[in-house]
Amino acid sequence: LISRLNPIIRGWSNYYSGVVSTETFTKLDHIVWQMLRAWTESRCRKASYDKLGNYFRHGTVKLSNGKERHESWLFQTKDGFTLWKHNWTPIVRHTLIRPEATPYDGNWTYWATRKGQATDTPNRVAKLLKKQKGKCTWCGQYFTPSDIAEVDHIVPRSQGGKDEYKNLQLLHRHTRDDKTALDEERLLYS
Repeated sequence: LISRLNPIIRGWSNYYSGVVSTETFTKLDHIVWQMLRAWTESRCRKASYDKLGNYFRHGTVKLSNGKERHESWLFQTKDGFTLWKHNWTPIVRHTLIRPEATPYDGNWTYWATRKGQATDTPNRVAKLLKKQKGKCTWCGQYFTPSDIAEVDHIVPRSQGGKDEYKNLQLLHRHTRDDKTALDEERLLYS
């Protein structure tokens, strides 16, 4: 039952997480609880709290954002497999597009930081722009459409760095030159 309901509840909650839905999620959780309680009563005849304890438990649930939540009356198996509640889904507000912005205005920094992609921008650069929130990690200045941005390894490959996203950063061309010179100097004196 849990494995059949969880994808439906999560999908529905994710779909409606962009609108004002906290009250609705709470109401739906109550309705689902009433339905599950009726289901357990039909299986156990007159359900006492002891019999309901076979299906509902107190426990801790790890949410998708990494936080833990202590709950009572969790519909849960003995192995810890838990029915997802609607109100565990974080509400994510939709960010409106600036009125003057269009995908064709050449402001690739805005579109890359907003969506993680921009027209005529390599995927790697767009993802790094979004990760860095449009700023150069070396100088802290925002990228402008006229800037030349280059992908740089935080730990240079010559010093054992890997070609992975966690080891990449986006820099202005002139700051990358400064960083490369500093990396070479460290390599000489080490």
